[in-house]
Amino acid sequence: MNRRLFIQQASLFTMTLATAKLLSACTSNTDNSAATIKEINFGVLSTESQSNQKPLWEPFAAAMSEEVGIPIKPFYVTQYAALIEAMRFGKVQAAWLGGKSYIQASKVADAEAFAQVVSADGSKGYYSHLITNKDNPIVASAKAAGGDKYIINNAGKLTFAFNDPNSTSGFLVPSYYIFTQNNVDPKKAFKRLIFAGSHEASALAVANNQIDVATISNEALSRLERTNPTARQKIAIIWQSPLIPSDPIVYRRDLPADIKEKLRNFFYNYQDAEVLAPFEVSRFVQAEDKNWHTIRELDIAKNIQEIQAQTNLNESEKQQKITELNQQLQEIQ
Repeated sequence: MNRRLFIQQASLFTMTLATAKLLSACTSNTDNSAATIKEINFGVLSTESQSNQKPLWEPFAAAMSEEVGIPIKPFYVTQYAALIEAMRFGKVQAAWLGGKSYIQASKVADAEAFAQVVSADGSKGYYSHLITNKDNPIVASAKAAGGDKYIINNAGKLTFAFNDPNSTSGFLVPSYYIFTQNNVDPKKAFKRLIFAGSHEASALAVANNQIDVATISNEALSRLERTNPTARQKIAIIWQSPLIPSDPIVYRRDLPADIKEKLRNFFYNYQDAEVLAPFEVSRFVQAEDKNWHTIRELDIAKNIQEIQAQTNLNESEKQQKITELNQQLQEIQ
């Protein structure tokens, strides 16, 4: 996509990050010499319930612990904002993030990407979907018209769920491609708009006919096939996004160099198919910050649309803020 298109669209709504309740338990780790680090909390974005996540993560964490030489403990968080804040305050030292949450963490939590997920099919990307219940009367019309077009034209009759405001596939990507590019503010367009909180929650809301349409990733749908096949059978896909860069693996920049090296060695060489299969991952490859510039561009575009739509700013104030964002856009091109 031509990057200039990102700054030519209009109107996306502003969402405030959820306040992370766990911050009261977070303490800053300012002494990061190798001798003082006795364990690492590895952040896990719990797009499903923790009971579903633990059997997947514990063997992976055990293998990581063996390679790095200190205990690696999965740190399960249900909100993206909470994990970013936990990393910011030193409660989490490394994590498996999404693209949207990574660009925020790189700004405020000293996060640095060093590896990227390679899917089971060999791709370095995934997709965002719109889903509905297969028995919902809108299915045939939505598929015939194109799910995104149908949603735009019939939003006032529908209930809709994003999953989390820091989700790439559950918020940023569908927001841009469906709403921003069509000059639609979803806050005003739908009969009811909610944030379900996770991919799993979005899927179950659709499966149980609590919501007409929701966002989800193809990876989350595949996991649902294993963890709750009955719910998955009730879900129909009505839209697929362009390819999204696959997830980054990150650590805090202030980790000791020897621990960073051990983490890199683990991820670049780990290929245990039995452990990785539930994640639908084949391996991890070397990566750097620029791999997620596309997500940054979408995020900047979103911010520009929000400024253009603000009524409490005069034109001079809007132009100043937009100029600053355009400068940011130029810096990552």
